[in-house]
Amino acid sequence: MTVSVWQANGSEPVREVDFLVVGAGLVGCGVAYFAAQAGRQVVITDMRDLGLGASSRNAGFMISGLDTYYHHSIERYGHAVTREMWDLSKTSHAYWREFASKGSVKMEKCGSMLLAESAEEARDLEVAARALEADKREIEYLSSDPLGRGYFAAIRQPGDGTVHPLELVQTIFQQSGAELVPNNEVYAIRQDDEDWAWVYTRQYIFKARHVMLCTNAYSVYLDPYFVGKVIPTRAQCIATAPLKHGPVVNTCGYSDYGYMYYRDTFDGRLLIGGGRKQNKALENDTTDDRVTDPVQRILENYLRDKFPDIDAPIERRWSGIMGFSVDGLPLVGTLPGKPRIGFAVAFHGHGLALGAGTAERAVDMLLKGKDPGAVSAKRLG
Repeated sequence: MTVSVWQANGSEPVREVDFLVVGAGLVGCGVAYFAAQAGRQVVITDMRDLGLGASSRNAGFMISGLDTYYHHSIERYGHAVTREMWDLSKTSHAYWREFASKGSVKMEKCGSMLLAESAEEARDLEVAARALEADKREIEYLSSDPLGRGYFAAIRQPGDGTVHPLELVQTIFQQSGAELVPNNEVYAIRQDDEDWAWVYTRQYIFKARHVMLCTNAYSVYLDPYFVGKVIPTRAQCIATAPLKHGPVVNTCGYSDYGYMYYRDTFDGRLLIGGGRKQNKALENDTTDDRVTDPVQRILENYLRDKFPDIDAPIERRWSGIMGFSVDGLPLVGTLPGKPRIGFAVAFHGHGLALGAGTAERAVDMLLKGKDPGAVSAKRLG
């Protein structure tokens, strides 16, 4: 998100807008929908096009809760925040399903499985299961491998599922009624008075009553506030050619504490993602979305090790840039000294788990002054 003086020199036409969303992904389109429901006229702009960032480069998992085992979340954030974030994910899933029901979105409530790669992880998984059961969460603990592929135990969450993430973005955008200005990089933002914010882009200078940054990993390029709070992090996937004999997983599979994940796609492929755990120095703090050989080799080896019966070739390889927060929770707030410029960023690779509910809270914060709860960026000072 850099713009040269040749591409934009500050003389671009000024466009006055009511509510400007920067970022046309799942969260940005969600924000546009909720802002429109509040009576605002919404324009979305993006450096690419609708949903072409991490929102359509993920595995399409609708998983409940955070990306840490439930008891570890309680240890880290406390019981109240852990419960709140789990409930926020359920709220998000309900919104996604409502949006999907009004459009042509492939979605399946196939459940998810957290799978143990070792006996040690299986013991941790059982503790997590007991903590979930104590809070009356809908789960099932399995003390053996339900997939027959060398895992040690599993937690099944029947309410979870899979989705075609790009189709979901597209239908949310359609239902928002917003205008989209694509291929339009932002190079500066400011607020000089109480009533207006200014967003400088390659095509326009937007004069906006309210601005919401839904720029996730790329937020660090927009304002120094995000530096050290949002860490751009690369994730990589592979997908086979369509399989001849049908699906092999029939669930959203997570293992090795979430560092590996896999699913059947709607067109009959096996998708595997992960490999970052062994390559954190390479994959952390980068917005370079090229695939890398070390991670791709791990994914290939995982395919051979866990799915030796699959003889289909690897047909697609890709990566996406996630926005990790420094403490594992999303960030909602307004920029210091810029109260008309809000943000909803840093979804820690779980935008499909938490995005819709967080978008709703961000709009309520910016327009109504409501406290966004556990996702409030005030916790970081």
